[in-house]
Amino acid sequence: AKWQKERGYPFSLLTEASLNLADDEPLLASMREAGFHRVFIGIETPVAESLHEAQKSQNRGDLLSSVKKIQSYGMEVMAGFIVGFDNDPLDIFERQIDFIRKSAIPLAMVGLLNALPDTQLWKRLEREGRLLGEDASGNNTVCTLNFKTRMDPAFLIQGYQRIMQTIYSPREYYERALVSMKRTAHEFREKPHYSVLTSLASFTRILVKLGVVDRERREFWRFFTKTLLKHRNRMAESLRLAAMGYHFRKLSDAYSQS
Repeated sequence: AKWQKERGYPFSLLTEASLNLADDEPLLASMREAGFHRVFIGIETPVAESLHEAQKSQNRGDLLSSVKKIQSYGMEVMAGFIVGFDNDPLDIFERQIDFIRKSAIPLAMVGLLNALPDTQLWKRLEREGRLLGEDASGNNTVCTLNFKTRMDPAFLIQGYQRIMQTIYSPREYYERALVSMKRTAHEFREKPHYSVLTSLASFTRILVKLGVVDRERREFWRFFTKTLLKHRNRMAESLRLAAMGYHFRKLSDAYSQS
């Protein structure tokens, strides 16, 4: 924090943490002072029974309030989510969408549960005779399963695709991005040379990408106008979010066709 302050905050920092970071307010305050603007958290699921199954004991209490607490210290929350746990209820897809919407997490990385060799999950499924093959890549953002799920696999994959198509539809995504910027507005620092020059270059690239897609173009201009009115000192950040949203929409389109 001291080094950053003495040099006018030349770096915007990000890190990965567990959700119980929200319980440590002195640490959150120190991170804000040091210039941390983003944090990735493995939230996984809003279902308590599935969290217990995943042994995510650090994800405890009111998960939504914990996300909001971290955001209130000026940090955008990015998060990982998983569907396909044995304890997932049939409405897990709607519950994931609802949580992502209310938590205003723009970059919500949702995946299907897959078992990696030599993990506890793999060993349990092997004992139960439920393994279908190996998946050593660690890529759970494809529509394949390597074990026999409790939920009907076709229903699970369709639900997963519905999550992706919903949360990365232009209006849904840009609304979360706007709420996220509102919640993280506390003492935001953005270098002037970065916000002007980089924003101009980013703006040009994004217009080239979105200029031929009507529904995305309309939502982008709505998002851009609101950002200009309410967060004009954060244009570089808003354009980064717009670019990332475009990237994830392309991925969700690919998932829907797989």
